[in-house]
Amino acid sequence: MGHLTEIFQQYKNDADFLAVYVREAHPTDEWQMDSNLKDDVCYPQPHSLNDRLKIANDFTKRYKFSVPLVVDTMGNTANNLYSAWPERLYIIEPDKKLSYVGGLGPFNYKPQEVRAILAQRFPNTPPPALNDGPAPKAR
Repeated sequence: MGHLTEIFQQYKNDADFLAVYVREAHPTDEWQMDSNLKDDVCYPQPHSLNDRLKIANDFTKRYKFSVPLVVDTMGNTANNLYSAWPERLYIIEPDKKLSYVGGLGPFNYKPQEVRAILAQRFPNTPPPALNDGPAPKAR
């Protein structure tokens, strides 16, 4: 997700961004991964909208996720329309046409492709400032 937040920080004044939490990819009651145990992100598959909201809130706080995030309905409307599970990137034009449909993650999830498209579309957008520590003190 780090790449996505970096792209968002760079282009948030040029394009609208939206992340959608569709469903748990590796829930404890279905297909738990060792990496989930290591990272302490272990959740059962949500069975209510309130459950999904709690997980989404935990995610945004834990990872300081700054991209606007919404939660899919329990009927999985967004996932059904966009085949988004477990993760996928899209660019939707103002006329609502899809100009980029990324591959399914994790193996074909390529934020660098979205960054390249945005860089072509908004060539005057400066790269994000590097945070190399505190600013030098004035003398």
